[in-house]
Amino acid sequence: MSFVVTARKYRPQRFDEVVGQEHITTTLKNAITSGRIAHAYLLTGPRGVGKTTTARILAKTLNCENPHDAEPCNECEMCRSISTGQLIDIIEIDAASNRGIDEIRTLRDSVRYAPSKGKYKVYIIDEVHMLTKDSFNAFLKTLEEPPEHIVFIFATTDVHRVPLTILSRCQRYDFRRIQLNTIKALLLEIAQKESITIDDKTLTLIARKADGGLRDAESYFDQVVAFCGKDVVYETVIKLLNVIDNDLFFDISDAVLSKNFKLAFEVADTLYKNGWNYTDFVDQLTEHFRNIMVAVATGSVTLIEAAEIYKVKYKQYAEHFLENDLLRILTFLGKLGQELKYSQNHKLKIEIALSQLIGFEKTATISGLIDAAGADNGSSGEPVRREPAQAAFVQERAPAPAPKASMTSFIAEDPVPAQPVSPPAKTAPQENATLDSISARWEEFVNQLAAEKPGVFSAFAQSLKPVAFTKSVLQVEVFDTDAMHMLGQKAYLDYMNTKAFTFFDTKISIKLSLSEKATSRDIKASNSPKKAGKKVDSNDPMAKFIQDNLGGEPIA
Repeated sequence: MSFVVTARKYRPQRFDEVVGQEHITTTLKNAITSGRIAHAYLLTGPRGVGKTTTARILAKTLNCENPHDAEPCNECEMCRSISTGQLIDIIEIDAASNRGIDEIRTLRDSVRYAPSKGKYKVYIIDEVHMLTKDSFNAFLKTLEEPPEHIVFIFATTDVHRVPLTILSRCQRYDFRRIQLNTIKALLLEIAQKESITIDDKTLTLIARKADGGLRDAESYFDQVVAFCGKDVVYETVIKLLNVIDNDLFFDISDAVLSKNFKLAFEVADTLYKNGWNYTDFVDQLTEHFRNIMVAVATGSVTLIEAAEIYKVKYKQYAEHFLENDLLRILTFLGKLGQELKYSQNHKLKIEIALSQLIGFEKTATISGLIDAAGADNGSSGEPVRREPAQAAFVQERAPAPAPKASMTSFIAEDPVPAQPVSPPAKTAPQENATLDSISARWEEFVNQLAAEKPGVFSAFAQSLKPVAFTKSVLQVEVFDTDAMHMLGQKAYLDYMNTKAFTFFDTKISIKLSLSEKATSRDIKASNSPKKAGKKVDSNDPMAKFIQDNLGGEPIA
């Protein structure tokens, strides 16, 4: 006898043998037991998950002479003839090659004839979505009210292309992708029956390659056995199927922990030499860190689809990764997958991305830093109290004496004091500060400014007068145009606001306005013909400043 592929040799012959679709097989068995048999069924789902197999078992059960618990006996004449495809009452049609209206008219005409031997004449139409629009329309009336001895079973992988008028006339059953562990268990059972040695890592690799399709998994299994013989080796299967070794992803996660940047270039070179798809690599790397996230977040590996040897490694990672770090990594890999589509040099992109991934630093939470600070205090468990660095700097260094003012410092002076100054003694908080309370201490405030910055405020601060205070805004009137020009600069205003907050212990925003009585100085050279012989007022603060600090003398 010629070789029969595994998918055909081990095709299920009973509902109980259909794996991963218990929600459908149980419903069909209950319907047969209770006699609630519909005239049309629509089986949908991915490829290779048991749609056609279930349709054949249903057709066999409906015509079985000795059914037991809604299962075919597979021993009677009807079951044997159906299994060998000899019963003319079971008609299988491929809609991909019989999609025209003429074929549907022929089918519609044959429906009127009763079954030759069995109880039901069953029409199994595979890939029904391939029928044309006219074919569907010609089939509507027959599908809605067929004879009692007719049962239609439709199968499709693209239910969205089936018209709603067809869907409304059928009982719909959605098949699921088969879980990885279920595929592994079935392949292991087949391997034992065929006396084939295969390990768990290889079974996992084949099951993942099948992507939820049992028929695909069995096809890969036949391919692997044909290459390896009775002893299937994981390293050989990796090369045969040209899939990325899972150990590569664990090397990357280890490199993230050890900061091994060299591995980024080695991995990119390995991908390039083996011809592996870079997009598939990013997707599998994302799933790898997703598995680590599952192990860290749940503390278990039951939700991870991987070989048992890899589950142990994932569980060990739970002690080395934090959820926040894994979220950053997963977000980064998600963006990488999008950017890779538009990259011209995939190898270079992967090298840079892996280097960035390995360079990620661990995040630290505030609570963790507090706990670490508490641990520094020894057995007491209390956090260590430390003075702020700036406060310590002020206490260690005594304030330096103010330098003698010069014309340069007078014209362009740094608004921030060059040397740290001890803060003045604070009074009681001025939560309800008023214009009167500010005016009462204004002279003291101005004198403090003059002491700290003698170059400018000694000359101009006396020309400032608070006139209004509303909603933290202090309106200050200026009686000197030069003072208005100088102190109105942002640097000086910010300095005054900072000092006012410290002095008055309340938030104050100073706003300057030039008084209508403001005067303007016009200091020019002594040989000016218009000013010669004019006597300078000795009470003028500008003149007083020049005489006291710069050695000037009034011109007679």
